Amino acid sequence: MGSTASDLHRRALVVDGLAFFSDGSTRDMLAGGVNAINLTVTDMGSDFEQALKDVMAWRQRALDPQSGWLLVERAEDIARAKAEGKLGLIMGWQNGKPLGDDPGRVALFHTLGMRVIQLTYNEANLLGDGCLETRNAGLSKLGVEMVAEMNRVGIAIDLSHCVEQTCLDAARHSTKPVLLTHANANAVIKRPRNKSDEVIRAVADTGGVVGCSIHAYLAWRGDPRQQPTLEDFAANVKYIGELVGYEHVGIGTDFAAVDSYEAVRHVMVMSRTKYAASGGDVSSVFGDVMETRYPVETPNPAHFGQLTAALERAGLTETQILGVLGGNFRRAFADIWSH
Repeated sequence: MGSTASDLHRRALVVDGLAFFSDGSTRDMLAGGVNAINLTVTDMGSDFEQALKDVMAWRQRALDPQSGWLLVERAEDIARAKAEGKLGLIMGWQNGKPLGDDPGRVALFHTLGMRVIQLTYNEANLLGDGCLETRNAGLSKLGVEMVAEMNRVGIAIDLSHCVEQTCLDAARHSTKPVLLTHANANAVIKRPRNKSDEVIRAVADTGGVVGCSIHAYLAWRGDPRQQPTLEDFAANVKYIGELVGYEHVGIGTDFAAVDSYEAVRHVMVMSRTKYAASGGDVSSVFGDVMETRYPVETPNPAHFGQLTAALERAGLTETQILGVLGGNFRRAFADIWSH
């Protein structure tokens, strides 16, 4: 990383729009200059009781001054985490399943510190259809009610794993910005989880942000000799930036915050076996090896600064880079989390 990119990275407020798992380690994220992460704090299939236990456990960890974490409940907490040298914890889910059929649970989890909820994972739930549902039915009546309640209490709506119509319905019904915390453009790299121009425009029209990803499930072009590249990442940033404005682009790596990737082997196996339609081709080529699901230059979050260098090489201005690194997510969060 050159001196200019290195200086820019140090000055930036760096937000990772999605980290899919953590064993409690802040080591690599802090080494990579990351200030806050939207962390999936419970399993994608968790029910209400399990999600409640996991949220409480992460809340207690982040409130422990010795933990290295800082609980992010307001947008200003991201800058506070940077100032204190801690990793800001934005508690999130990748599935609205724990909400069940009770919109009242939204306020409960907000009180406990939840700030991001993805409406659906790959499958359908009570709220709507996920991205692997071929019927593309969109939001349910209950899903529309949940969107309104999340707007009211101040929880961000994530659409990354939602099917096209669910994304469009949520953007239409939401009065606050909606997010794609980790997704790329199908126009750049066609993958089951990437999004159409129509969805990207709909998200941007709400004031939302698209977190471009380096994960192979979103960024692999299909060459068995080539892992995803940082050039592919930058190409998605530039495409979406030119399509809807760079103020609507962020980063969502889909990294794990762990001391060793052995801690997420169960997730790798689940991805290969249960979700072969969205990532099985990657696993069949590269195996259950997490490092190969990211560019060679960024095998783990400690190398996060290389993303800044890639954006600089791609010709983005300093203002655009600072926004993509975290300023845009921070702005959207400030709007969404306000009452």
